[in-house]
Amino acid sequence: MDQHNLSQAEGAKRPSKRVGRGNASGHGTYATRGRKGQNARGSVRPGFEGGQIPVVRRAPKLRGFKKPFRTEFRAVNIDVLAERFTSGATIDGEALHAAGLLGRADEPFKVLGRGELPFALTVKAPRVSATAKEAITAGGGTVDEFAPADNTQRNRKHRRDQAKG
Repeated sequence: MDQHNLSQAEGAKRPSKRVGRGNASGHGTYATRGRKGQNARGSVRPGFEGGQIPVVRRAPKLRGFKKPFRTEFRAVNIDVLAERFTSGATIDGEALHAAGLLGRADEPFKVLGRGELPFALTVKAPRVSATAKEAITAGGGTVDEFAPADNTQRNRKHRRDQAKG
């Protein structure tokens, strides 16, 4: 098959509407513009509402700024840790991922202080709230807080890949 042999399927291409070419065409006299008025006489820019304040200007403006590559932390509460883990366990991303609390082991998470912890745990987390620290140390455990992994490049690559489709 050669390029000069190709043709479109029957009915795929419709002839364009020829307006203002006489009444026999079916689109003569007013050329599908109606009788009088602004639309019959000239062009009106898109979004023009006849002098009324357009909807684009009536709508409130977006305020503030939302950081596009912010790090979102998954919340993990102490009562959930008390249910899923036993005394003396080490809580980190790997353990939470194995317990089904995180989607992936390197996902940033924050330990929050809801509930009580009746036993000692060793918690290694990127973020720990003040109430959670109190509850963990009151139960005889230790808290090791570290900076989360910088996934900025990974997030940008992920969003770029999603945009490509």
